[in-house]
Amino acid sequence: MTKKPKSGAKIRNRLAHEKSPYLLQHADNPVDWYPWCEEAFEVARKENKPVFLSIGYSTCHWCHVMAHESFEDTGVATLLNQVFICIKVDREERPDIDKVYMNACQIMTGSGGWPLTIVMTPEKQPFFASTYIPRESRHDRIGMLDVIPKIQEVWKDRYDDILQSAGQIVAALQEKEPEAKGEALSKNVLHKAYEELKGLYDEKWGGFGPAPKFPIPHQLLFLLRYARWNGNKKALEMAVQTLRAMRCGGMYDHLGFGFHRYSTDEKWLVPHFEKMLYDQAMLAMAYTEAYQATRDEMFRRTACEIFNYIRRDMKSTKGGFYAAEDADTEGEEGKYYLWKQEEIEDLLDPSNTGLAIRLFGVEKAGNFVDQMTGRKTGYNILHMEKPASLLAPSLGISEESLRQRLAAIRMRLFSARESRTRPHKDDKILTDWNGLMIAALAKGAQVFADKVYLKTAQNALNFIMKNMRELDGRLFHRHRAGESGITANLDDYAFLIWALIECYEASFDITHLKRALILQEDLTKHFWDKEQGGYYFTPDDSENLILRQKDMYDGAIPSGNSVAMMNLVRLSRLTGNSELEAQAAALSRAFAGRVQRIPSGHTYFMMALGFLTHPACEIVIVGESGEEDTEEMIRAIRQQYLPNAVVLLRSPDDAAASEIAGIAPFTKHLHPLEDRATAYICRNFTCHSPTTDVGEMMRLLNIEISSDDSR
Repeated sequence: MTKKPKSGAKIRNRLAHEKSPYLLQHADNPVDWYPWCEEAFEVARKENKPVFLSIGYSTCHWCHVMAHESFEDTGVATLLNQVFICIKVDREERPDIDKVYMNACQIMTGSGGWPLTIVMTPEKQPFFASTYIPRESRHDRIGMLDVIPKIQEVWKDRYDDILQSAGQIVAALQEKEPEAKGEALSKNVLHKAYEELKGLYDEKWGGFGPAPKFPIPHQLLFLLRYARWNGNKKALEMAVQTLRAMRCGGMYDHLGFGFHRYSTDEKWLVPHFEKMLYDQAMLAMAYTEAYQATRDEMFRRTACEIFNYIRRDMKSTKGGFYAAEDADTEGEEGKYYLWKQEEIEDLLDPSNTGLAIRLFGVEKAGNFVDQMTGRKTGYNILHMEKPASLLAPSLGISEESLRQRLAAIRMRLFSARESRTRPHKDDKILTDWNGLMIAALAKGAQVFADKVYLKTAQNALNFIMKNMRELDGRLFHRHRAGESGITANLDDYAFLIWALIECYEASFDITHLKRALILQEDLTKHFWDKEQGGYYFTPDDSENLILRQKDMYDGAIPSGNSVAMMNLVRLSRLTGNSELEAQAAALSRAFAGRVQRIPSGHTYFMMALGFLTHPACEIVIVGESGEEDTEEMIRAIRQQYLPNAVVLLRSPDDAAASEIAGIAPFTKHLHPLEDRATAYICRNFTCHSPTTDVGEMMRLLNIEISSDDSR
């Protein structure tokens, strides 16, 4: 039970005026929380107290648990207030702070996660790290009521030892930063990345490695490309089987659509129920490209369902996309998504009840097991053993009939679920995660010829360009409750540039390409390491933390450096500016040593490297936008899986032609033949003879993309 502070107790909690939903969740705690600010450290120095830093996010299950057990408890709060200056940080608002101290936690403990608990000196140097800490000690985990007095004792009696230890930890953090430049990477590292993934692949259930299993879409995007580059059937099989398994499993929301965070088991059955915007974006991208590569309708439907979920539940009225939905409802993880068999029987017509129970794997005793007792709870996670296309024959009905009945079942259950208490929604709008979602929607608009997706992407993009920029045009990281703030980081720039490139290729609106080039210039100006190469996570005029980091690892989402490398290559091919490609090559060399050690941990980087080292095409369509011959060529290109291609549209109109030629000078002398839409297929800025025939255009494209060389 939550313990409220005694009447008249003096509480100096300073979070009530913050914008972060996570910080606001803690605004009524009896802990004297500060947001991250210099004032907190000044008080710590003045009072000679260590700083207790707690980092989490609003949809984090164990953050909620620790909050209820400890931060809402007056006994724990009293100890915290006596011993520490306490600071709360939303990791999604301040990823720069989170990255520094998560690295410190991993150095000190060998692992990490959220909630992240750090104790540090007033000079921001950490000397104690943990994740979740219970209120009272149990098993092998020390509790807050025991650890706080121990830290107080050490601070008092061994202060010099603490300072020495903290200094050593900071030194170790600095040693983790990228080594000196390496040699240029070759195609061999792509093969090594593939072999590493192949070694981790779960042949039975799909995915890579043991439980818990995370969706890492850029691994699948890399495998799709690797299959295309090398004709490797196993690479395609691994990607396809994993995408199918995730879509059928309980990690997918079969009623409301979209993916939960990860699977706690090897079968993709039991999810951690929170939904993150970045997962929806990257998975939608993976299913979209998988559809291009295979023409499997399941992949098309899955991508479109994700987009429908985002448009329905995660879009603000002004266009931007919200960050996440919680795993918990009314204090119970997954409660909103779970079903008893009796509920389904009461809701559905008798003709559909048996079908629903069979299709969704519903059991009388339930298939959701209590993690503490190991017993079935009576509740079910809806999932499917196989795709509908494979289930229909065993049920003795046509696939179309099964889909119609499944849609009716889904709508009835979804409508009933809507009456339940919904999970908390974190409604802040983040530039980086919005960039990913915009890129995915724009890609979907191209592949599925859906103008609604493009309109949704452009509305979100317009929101960011209007509301999340400073007067000088530089970006902000976060927007909420009408206010934008927090200096943008590398991911904000890289992911938004990616979005702009995709929006250009979806609409051929030259404004998007111009903005991408301007933001790329800003990114290089303020983030580029002029000595070693690569981009820092924070700009040159950002807050001075104990470490200025350069990230390369492609984790839950691709690293900003990997995406920036791909952006540089694509912008170079779109504009003909070889300096951009030279910078991409320099970025590649900056991280060569790290990437060579574990290439499978850098799969988005592998995609960018593959664009550099495999044949790539620049396609220029010279024709009038909206005219049937022009649109026919564009449709034909978008129906193909051409991962190493860029596409420009050059209008015969003199003004429009002059505008695109100003950005891409190599298009200046390209003209339509016989007043018909004409395709110019170029490689390394050397073009084939132009053609007005769609079939000839595709023949040239398939020769160029599929042929290999050793350049």
